[in-house]
Amino acid sequence: MAAIIEVKYFNTYILKKTMKAGGADPVWAGSFGIPQSKGGFDRGSINDDNNWAIEESRIRGGYNNTSTDYGAKAYLVEDEPNSSNRINSLIYSGIFNSRTGINNTNVFSIGEEITKSVDPANGSIQKLFAEDTNLIIFQEKKVSRALIDKDAIYAAEGGGAVTAANLTIGTIQPYKGMYGISKDPQSFSVYGYGKYFSDKNNNAIMRLSQNGLEEISRYGMKDYFRDELNNIDRSGSDGNILGGWDIHNKQYVVSSQENPIKFPSSSNFNTLTFDETVKGWTSFFSYKPDHMFSLRNNFYSIKNGQIWQHYASLRDFPTAKRGNFYGVQYDTSVTFVFNPQVNKSKNFKTINYEGSNGWQIDSILSDATGEDAQKSNTDWFSYQDTTVPITNPTTPAVYSFTEGKYDSAGNVYPNANQTPFYYAGFNRKENKYTANLVNTSGIAPGEILFGPDMSGIKGFFATVKISTDSVTNVGAEKELFCVGSEYVANNGY
Repeated sequence: MAAIIEVKYFNTYILKKTMKAGGADPVWAGSFGIPQSKGGFDRGSINDDNNWAIEESRIRGGYNNTSTDYGAKAYLVEDEPNSSNRINSLIYSGIFNSRTGINNTNVFSIGEEITKSVDPANGSIQKLFAEDTNLIIFQEKKVSRALIDKDAIYAAEGGGAVTAANLTIGTIQPYKGMYGISKDPQSFSVYGYGKYFSDKNNNAIMRLSQNGLEEISRYGMKDYFRDELNNIDRSGSDGNILGGWDIHNKQYVVSSQENPIKFPSSSNFNTLTFDETVKGWTSFFSYKPDHMFSLRNNFYSIKNGQIWQHYASLRDFPTAKRGNFYGVQYDTSVTFVFNPQVNKSKNFKTINYEGSNGWQIDSILSDATGEDAQKSNTDWFSYQDTTVPITNPTTPAVYSFTEGKYDSAGNVYPNANQTPFYYAGFNRKENKYTANLVNTSGIAPGEILFGPDMSGIKGFFATVKISTDSVTNVGAEKELFCVGSEYVANNGY
């Protein structure tokens, strides 16, 4: 009786044989390859007491016959087969040509020089970026470029030349300056010839262009990034610095996010933008993205697995609102300083602005006096004049025109047909909004009049925060042209 046996493994197979009752033909009860019509596998007919097994590696079991094995080996046995992690090296495979069908991307020939290494003292390679005929290599503490498909040498007079040799990765040339991308490759973004990234090790935000490396965080924000990037560094490996290019406004967006486990506060992130046209940092934003990118003419961010389009137009999204990020409405604010006649102490009596209805004053705070001891030399306090209500610090210092409107019965937001109207905050005259400043400060040493018994804020300068309110056409456009104050100089100064 002949049968075809399907062998599961290349080098061994197992057969089991049981005898039928009365010594009839054997039943091959171990191989699934023998059909049941030939006495093959039948679990019900197996008798464990009479089974016998053969493990055979030669075809037909003949002496010196061909053995079943793995076939030709497609690998070499190394003397030291342990894997190693080379953090500062590059390796490339064979070529891929879709036109001819050649695909050697899985071929790494040890007979060719297919590796390039950079200085391990500059840390691991965090990111690669191909630009034209250069491969830009971002290490933790250094940025370099390698020539692609060419090899450069230098003549005796110092000029460059290109040899006939065609190397995949040629000479590695470092950029000037000890700057790198630290361990934040997600901060990298590119637009045109400008590459932007963060260097947490140097507390800097960097730009790489045709002029080389430049520290753009020095444009008015050196102290801020020194503190902010230090906070991100101490927050551990889960602290992120994300970067993206906003093609809508032509700005680099960077979001520094502390470790949410170590720092669970709601304000554990800062998102801000850098504008090349003004060479400065233009604005903070209230959104915390997981990823940012631009596609065609639009800027997008990803949050919790959802894609959000920024700067949505009312034509495409009729219900879109300004200052709304990921479904949450935020106020827009501007902080600035009143500082006329810098060498004189002043009393700021009023505040006014030109622009749209809907702006309120969150706070006005004067400069601090010198520190005075309270109960001991370890308890020090500095006094400042303020307009923030002491009993309710969340209440605006000056209500907006609509927010502070009330009638004679004390009803807020009265009907437009009701008269007369009164205003607890800004009043509008000839399209200019004005308000008196009410002092809410506590008593300071040497003061005769203080708090509501005096008008205005006294000091050499005053820091003002103005923001959009939560009642006036929320999410609509609000314009702010200028903000001013009427003040008088104090005598004797």
